[in-house]
Amino acid sequence: MSDQPYVLEMLGISKNFPGVQALTDVTLQLRHAEIHALVGENGAGKSTLMKILSGAYTRDTGRILLQGQEVHFSNPNQALQQGIVTIYQESNLSPELSVAENVFMGRLPRVARIFVNWPRLYQDAQHLLDQLGTTFHARTQVKELSPAQRQMTEIAKALSMSAKIIVMDEPTASLTGSEVDVLMAVMRRLRDQGVTIVFISHRLEEVFKLADRVTVLRDGRWVSTAPIGETSPNTLVSQMVGRQIANLYEKDEAAVGKRLLRVHDASGKGFRNVSFEVHESEVVGMFGLVGSGRTDVVRALFGADRLKGGSVELEDQVLHLYSPRAAINAGIALAPEDRKAQGLVLGMSVRNNISLPILKLLRRLGFLRFGSEKKLAWEYKDRLDIRTPSLETPARSLSGGNQQKVAIAKWLATRPKVLILDEPTRGIDIAGKAEVHKLVNYLAAQGVGILFISSELPEILGMSDRILVMHEGQLVGELDRDTATEESVMRLASGQSEHK
Repeated sequence: MSDQPYVLEMLGISKNFPGVQALTDVTLQLRHAEIHALVGENGAGKSTLMKILSGAYTRDTGRILLQGQEVHFSNPNQALQQGIVTIYQESNLSPELSVAENVFMGRLPRVARIFVNWPRLYQDAQHLLDQLGTTFHARTQVKELSPAQRQMTEIAKALSMSAKIIVMDEPTASLTGSEVDVLMAVMRRLRDQGVTIVFISHRLEEVFKLADRVTVLRDGRWVSTAPIGETSPNTLVSQMVGRQIANLYEKDEAAVGKRLLRVHDASGKGFRNVSFEVHESEVVGMFGLVGSGRTDVVRALFGADRLKGGSVELEDQVLHLYSPRAAINAGIALAPEDRKAQGLVLGMSVRNNISLPILKLLRRLGFLRFGSEKKLAWEYKDRLDIRTPSLETPARSLSGGNQQKVAIAKWLATRPKVLILDEPTRGIDIAGKAEVHKLVNYLAAQGVGILFISSELPEILGMSDRILVMHEGQLVGELDRDTATEESVMRLASGQSEHK
């Protein structure tokens, strides 16, 4: 492969936005029929570089060569015409339309140039889906599809445009382990059929399973390009962040204290007969595949859904969790999985987000004590090392890692005894994950009991004192940190006996 000519070259690309130098002299070279990983922290320039390739942005300097010929893309349609298709992390599909209509949107086959040729539309779309090995039908409405099936629809759409180069931006971010395996198999099949794939991901374990070569960007500059067999996860991490991170999942030892939370024989929407405990200074991991009921359990613990049976105790006091406010008052806080939709008000400032759950405590005679609110925000900004230009900066302007810190700070302001973290590092870069893990260690050292939910097995294994495993609404196993392995956790999560 090393002797193959490049199918596409981006040479000396620079891009400036007002006040920000997004890219400086970046080079990316792609070979025919390879999976090329593009990695870097949030803000490294990955998305900007790919938007220049797709025609969404124009470059300030540099050249783009396609099959050795210089090309200029001033809009996405020009890139599409050359066979360059980008599949973004946020789906661009129309949920009310069928899969077939989405695949051929803007290019529907017609009879006499007037009427849609529906039989041909469904036949052509189904042919593409069959090529990908999917199990859903072209007539299915997109709103009925799972995230993995939507990804397959996006890929079918790319193939319908005769894509030669497909850019996939965090395609596995919202997928389960089994869905990731299916997507990887499809990507390998496309590569074997001659398609070049740019794979953007924060998940290094997937990069090393899938990619042929990898390019690292940092602070808008090219750092390295190497065959995947000639580098290592530690090398990539140090190149991405500019420093060594000895252990990505570094768990500090903390003396586990008294029992804080006791869940006994709890049942509710999506789960049944669940029992477990969380102690002071303990990080209890919870793992399960999609549909396992883990999010249903934590919603009930936070009062968002009602328990149908069983009991929840905090410090030996039975709780009546009729609402999130009841949970907050009792000392339970939840940083939800979707921080942008549920954890933060993106248009509000960092200060306003942090104070939001305790506004009643910051009022006097009905008026907000601005000085107290600001003092509170400064306290948590310093304690959690939230990196923001000011407390008045809108939350949407922060990086993913700093948004997550604000979402956690917001609940720490309620002084919780038990903090539930649901997918706290999803969509966050390597350095951001390390910062969240550092924060978890800090909170545990302060005596907070933490229920830590993650879909990333290495993270669960690395950060947990104990691991709870869910399957089809039931708690099917509990493993100690010292004895748990990826194999033993997955065996339980997939419904197999631990000893099979």
